[in-house]
Amino acid sequence: MKKLQLLILFTAITFLSNAQNIDSIFIRRIADEILINSKAYQNLRVLTKQIGGRLAGSPQMVKAERWGYKAFEDAKSDTTWLQQCMVPHWVRGGKDRANATIQTKKGKRTKALDVVALGNSIGSMKALTAPVVEVFDFDDLEKKKDIIKGKIVFYNYKFNPTYVRTFQAYGEASQYRGSGPSRAAKHGAVGVVVRSMSHSTDNNPHTGSTRYDEGLPKIPAVAVGLKDADWLSENLKSSNASVTIHTHGRFLPDTIGHNIIGELKGTEFPNEFITVGGHLDSWDNCEGAHDDGAGCVQTIEIMRAFKAVGYQPKRTIRFVLFANEENGLRGGNKYAEAAQAKGEKHIFALESDAGGFTPRGFGMTGSDQQFQKLLSWKSLLSPYGSCEIQKGGGGADIGPLHRTQSTPIAGLMPDSQRYFDLHHARNDVFENVNKRELELGAVNMAALIYLVDKYGM
Repeated sequence: MKKLQLLILFTAITFLSNAQNIDSIFIRRIADEILINSKAYQNLRVLTKQIGGRLAGSPQMVKAERWGYKAFEDAKSDTTWLQQCMVPHWVRGGKDRANATIQTKKGKRTKALDVVALGNSIGSMKALTAPVVEVFDFDDLEKKKDIIKGKIVFYNYKFNPTYVRTFQAYGEASQYRGSGPSRAAKHGAVGVVVRSMSHSTDNNPHTGSTRYDEGLPKIPAVAVGLKDADWLSENLKSSNASVTIHTHGRFLPDTIGHNIIGELKGTEFPNEFITVGGHLDSWDNCEGAHDDGAGCVQTIEIMRAFKAVGYQPKRTIRFVLFANEENGLRGGNKYAEAAQAKGEKHIFALESDAGGFTPRGFGMTGSDQQFQKLLSWKSLLSPYGSCEIQKGGGGADIGPLHRTQSTPIAGLMPDSQRYFDLHHARNDVFENVNKRELELGAVNMAALIYLVDKYGM
């Protein structure tokens, strides 16, 4: 009996070892294909330099959709289609400007501030001038609520430098961009200046979406570069100051946008779906190279590589360029709604929306059993950089799939130390993406998709 048990154990170990060896060889083959023949960097060049910023509703959005459709066809998608959704159409409407006037004992001096209007914000339309009240967080806002009326609130909340995972700092700081204008308006503020969501050393202002609460005034809001934020804060210690804001943002009627979807049909389980993607839209003040051009071209590259090596997936793999992640999430919501309406079984979804930097691993949201399965593949992924597998993660666009179907989701985790130097700022351009790092991200994503396709989740 003991000999039989040992034989069974030996057989199991041998089988597992052989399976991992086969997987390792195939992943190496995919990696070589991408690292030698990748089209991702050139695709990104076209998307950023020929199309540029791709805010939902803009002419560049339409151009990007056409580009994405053709890119999937060039990658030899089995099927390519457009999934229509209505998207918001916010326009900046003109150049965003701001000036700070400092009252000193020797008189007044004025400094132009480097600012950008927050996405979805309502423009001042004409120059708006008011005294400034600096607050450091929402608790400080409440303490100063009696002096806010008629003023411009300056949220000077800094990124926490002690967080190694910079998305943690962003998560804390971004609440002042998202709900800061309405919370200031509640106390009578007439405008808002927000310290940019960054820990960079430059002065580039970073935009991003704000949202207005129903029943409260919609006031203009801008983000200011970090150097100018520090200058304003320092002067407010000893002097009174006023700021003049001049922005033009407004909403036009919702318009038609599309998720761009390419598909490789499953050979054994065609009615089980795996989704991999990034979002095609970007803010209008930049080229959107890291956010999220990188995720889009990595998605296309995985399909191209699978086709190039002749891989025929067991399950149907959908490659999705999502619409309107930045200021509405209409694309991700539409994709999940359509899947639910059709009764589709989605077993896994993966997103790249954290930049095209060196891959470090994956974050996953799912059951403990699903997480352990992903963790068991670490030895196959780590040769290509994915040494960190952590609980929690995914992506905004695939989040609705998890909420509606409890689909396990994961997000590629690149090194994040430089991401918020560029995020939503004018320096998020093609030149700041490294070809090698971009391709390694695609390698790691392709490896994970292959493993989920072969073994399920």
